[in-house]
Amino acid sequence: MGSTASGKNGTWRNWGGNVSARPAREVTPASVEELADAVRKAAEDGLRVKAVGTGHSFTSIAATDGVLIRPQLLTGIRNIDRDAMTVTVEAGTPLKRLNMALAREGLSLANMGDIMEQTVSGATSTGTHGTGRESGSIAAQIRGLELVTADGSVLSCSEKENPEVFAAARTGLGALGIVTAITFAVEPVFLLTAREEPMPLDKVLADFDELWAENEHFEFYWFPHTGSTNTKRNNRSAGPEKPVPQLQGWIEDEFLSNGVFQVAQWVGRAAPATIPAIARISSKALSARTYTDIPYKVFTSPRRVRFVEMEYAVPREAVTETLRELKAVIERSGLRVSFPVEVRTAPADDITLSTASGRDSAYIAVHMVKGTPYQAYFTAAERIFTAHEGRPHWGKVHTRDAEYLAGVYPRFGEFTALRDRLDPERLFQNDYLRRVLGS
Repeated sequence: MGSTASGKNGTWRNWGGNVSARPAREVTPASVEELADAVRKAAEDGLRVKAVGTGHSFTSIAATDGVLIRPQLLTGIRNIDRDAMTVTVEAGTPLKRLNMALAREGLSLANMGDIMEQTVSGATSTGTHGTGRESGSIAAQIRGLELVTADGSVLSCSEKENPEVFAAARTGLGALGIVTAITFAVEPVFLLTAREEPMPLDKVLADFDELWAENEHFEFYWFPHTGSTNTKRNNRSAGPEKPVPQLQGWIEDEFLSNGVFQVAQWVGRAAPATIPAIARISSKALSARTYTDIPYKVFTSPRRVRFVEMEYAVPREAVTETLRELKAVIERSGLRVSFPVEVRTAPADDITLSTASGRDSAYIAVHMVKGTPYQAYFTAAERIFTAHEGRPHWGKVHTRDAEYLAGVYPRFGEFTALRDRLDPERLFQNDYLRRVLGS
């Protein structure tokens, strides 16, 4: 996955290509002080402010016609505290850089998502997660953070310092201020054994509770128009380390999962009638494999095929029923879906607007390749997800508004009251936040 870029005439576009904006000006601060000055100057000029990382959100959560803050100079590790087992990192640091730096220090995050191109602040602010029976999202691993608020002051937050801000700002949507540093809990680097294997969808759904309970990290991909899935089980291992051989890894992760898959997507986009046949072939392209490696090499994988995505968190106990309904809708609607559906889980957490706030959750993600009409598919999927009190991923396509979200987040009012206190003039407002949080 590449990062975001500015196009012609100062136009900013996200990675998926479905969101663009033309900010009045862009600022790339080299220090927290410079960022705070940029916030104060924007307020004086009557301009809104948004920070953007690598543009991997599919919503307009970072779009602005005001001042766009780019944090790419605010990178690197500030401090490692081996007694507390924490690491403090600048907010613009890409997860890839953090993961590699931690590995060199013999440390690791407990859990992570399946890509690592995003900045740490962008990933946590939108609720990026992986899959886990007991270990939660990246934001759930935060032990402290630093925030520049609307008046340009710098606020330190943790369970003991400004705890009400800490409860919300770990997944703050960019609505409370601009995160400038994050302190994560870490642990000594460990090994994971990944077991990937095809499995019939009916068996996965029938055995889902057992598969979830028996594995620290379980996820699967279902190929629409087929009864096939590819499952992945990650569990801690005593070793020895046994990574995927380099040539095999290139063939499976680059040539098949990216190269051949990209061609298949092009064919499907040009000739939608071929998609069911392509899906049947694709579902059989990857064979079973088992390997053991350090966490970020197991959790994450390259994603080079560009797409647009919708993802909802539903109560974990509703996941199999939700998937059966989605399968039935696809089969009877005539929709042609060329991208696998991804299913993951997370335990309940205590973050105000985390998609797993207060309830054990399962995530169902639907995708369409970039350039393909996705509205009919996503609308049908969203109707199912919302019937199960689904919570949309803050960084992925959805149509929900503040009225709906207040009904599925018990602490929604707590977040908006805090926003009223920290940003009464709505310096960090944009159209997306107006829709999902209200004015």
